[in-house]
Amino acid sequence: MIRLLLADDQALVRGALAALLDLEPDLQVVAEVGRGDEVVPAATEHRADVALLDVEMPGLDGIAATAALRRALPSCRVLIVTTFGRPGYLRRALEVGASGFVVKDTPARQLADAVRRVHSGLRAVDPALAEESLVSGASPLSAREAEVLRAARDGGTVADLARVLHLAEGTVRNHLSAAIGKTGARTRAEAVRLAEESGWLLGR
Repeated sequence: MIRLLLADDQALVRGALAALLDLEPDLQVVAEVGRGDEVVPAATEHRADVALLDVEMPGLDGIAATAALRRALPSCRVLIVTTFGRPGYLRRALEVGASGFVVKDTPARQLADAVRRVHSGLRAVDPALAEESLVSGASPLSAREAEVLRAARDGGTVADLARVLHLAEGTVRNHLSAAIGKTGARTRAEAVRLAEESGWLLGR
């Protein structure tokens, strides 16, 4: 029996996934959590074999939770199951130790097969997303440029961003300018949108 942990901040989605996976004779959902920072304690307590994690969760995002879980419980494999099929997310997830990455509209049988694959030590990655990730390449943004764009999501002036980030205004302008150039955007707002869509703005 493969013991599963489900982590998703939407209770309805979590319940639906649990119901589908519990129909499989060799899969058993042993824990469900709604926050990323609850993943490690729950996986440890319930001796999960595979953790199915969403990307965007409160507490810790799914990428950070994957890294924490792989450190704390290396025997537990991670399968990212997300609405957000972004190449940058896939790349980051694999970098920190996820064994698989699929989107939520994956048919139930394929999802169950993906769980079995990662449990047996293989990879299970959505093929269309894998191809897109290869084409788009790694994020061109430096860690600081990504941080400035994350801060710029809510608007605000350069002075506001400088205050939040504890940087000089000129430094913020330079990072914004570099990020706009690297994303091929015309404006700061467009740079934020393009970087977000590519999955380049998750915390590092």
